[in-house]
Parts: sequence; C-alpha cells; structure tokens
Amino acid sequence: MYEEALEYIKSCEDGVLQSDLWKCLDIDSRKCSRIVSKLLKEDLIKRVPESIDGVRTFRLRYAGISGSSGQFRPLMVGEGFEPCAGCINECVPEHCPELSEWIFAVVLAENSDLCLDQPIKKVSTAKIEQ
Repeated sequence: MYEEALEYIKSCEDGVLQSDLWKCLDIDSRKCSRIVSKLLKEDLIKRVPESIDGVRTFRLRYAGISGSSGQFRPLMVGEGFEPCAGCINECVPEHCPELSEWIFAVVLAENSDLCLDQPIKKVSTAKIEQ
C-alpha cells in the first residue's frame, strides 16, 4: 500500500491533498495517516498545510521533484543534473565527457523501461577499439 500511495503522489505534478489520497486508495483516513507518516519519516514526500473551503488538510508532494511544480525535471536524469547548467568551464560541448555521459543516460532511460527519476549508473563513453 505504501508503494501505491507513493506512486500516486509522484504522478500528481502539483501534489495531492491527503484527504483525496485516502479516498483514491480506498482506505480510511487513519490508515492513510500511518502511510503518510512512514513516507515522511523516509523523506520520500513533503507535507504542506492547506485549507480547502475552511477545512484543514495537507498537500503531499514527492520529495524527489525540485520545486513545487517540478520545473527542473527536464534537466534531471535520475539524480544527475544536466552538467552544462551553471557550468563555468569554457569547453566544446561535442568533447565534454560530463555532457556526453548525461546525454547517454537520457537516451538509455528513454529507450528502456527505466524511469527518469531512478539513479543513473556511470557509463563509459570511451570509443570501443575495433
């Protein structure tokens, strides 16, 4: 049930109201609170107080998304951030090993069943001698 809750929270770009989560998962509010507590304890989600029509609830957001709307998501592959953003090196992008590795990770993630939120593995970008 924890995995289902986390996946649902991840799927909502602007987060989900805790009051909606327990209804969506078809569980009672007490069980939902225990699930949310565990996810908070593991730092997988963030919980922000919110008031809807005078009723106090909480908005739950996946902690892996930068910013409240995931505005940096296109720059992320796993835990790796696009290396040219903020780079001060005066290199040629065609010969930058960090950029090549990041692009390779993007291509691998898109062409496989991997999620772009999963950590990437270091991959050698050196040419294979024939």
